[in-house]
Amino acid sequence: MHVIGTVGLPGSGKGEAATVAREAGIPVVTMGDVVRQETADRGLDPTKDHGAVAQALRDENGPTAIAERSLPMIEDRLADHDAVLVDGIRSDAEVDVFESAFGGNFTLVSIEAPFELRRERLDLRGRDAGAADGGESLEARDERELGWGMGEAMERADVVVENTETLEQFHDRVRRVIESGPDATVEGR
Repeated sequence: MHVIGTVGLPGSGKGEAATVAREAGIPVVTMGDVVRQETADRGLDPTKDHGAVAQALRDENGPTAIAERSLPMIEDRLADHDAVLVDGIRSDAEVDVFESAFGGNFTLVSIEAPFELRRERLDLRGRDAGAADGGESLEARDERELGWGMGEAMERADVVVENTETLEQFHDRVRRVIESGPDATVEGR
């Protein structure tokens, strides 16, 4: 059993890491799906209210609320697979949940890229329209997520994958982590 968690600021490449896992036959549990479902259950717009609902879940149920709601999904996938990738850890408190549940079988991977490169990527995906369309700017998203303890979670990573070069190079680095766990040799810090 191997549970691989990814942490990183918006636009760093967490979704691409999940794509690599899926291509390797590893199921992915996306923590954001928990928030999207809760947003829909509350009758709100997932494109505009995602961040507010994520904050509300944490305010109402504590900082580990989303991680705890993800555990049954992870355990379900582990019933049929040797590994699962958990996409989108947002805080050190969430890391604690996964370390407690999976012990030495949990590997935390921090995916990192500079702010301007992340902005360019999100602009290409149409994801950083900012206040012009009622959404959040990248600066606001970074501030909110760092406020949840993402910086502390990133500092606790077993492996850091820098995503500053080509998509193919990034995919190769993620594949090495998936295949080798925390012993992977990955360029970066």
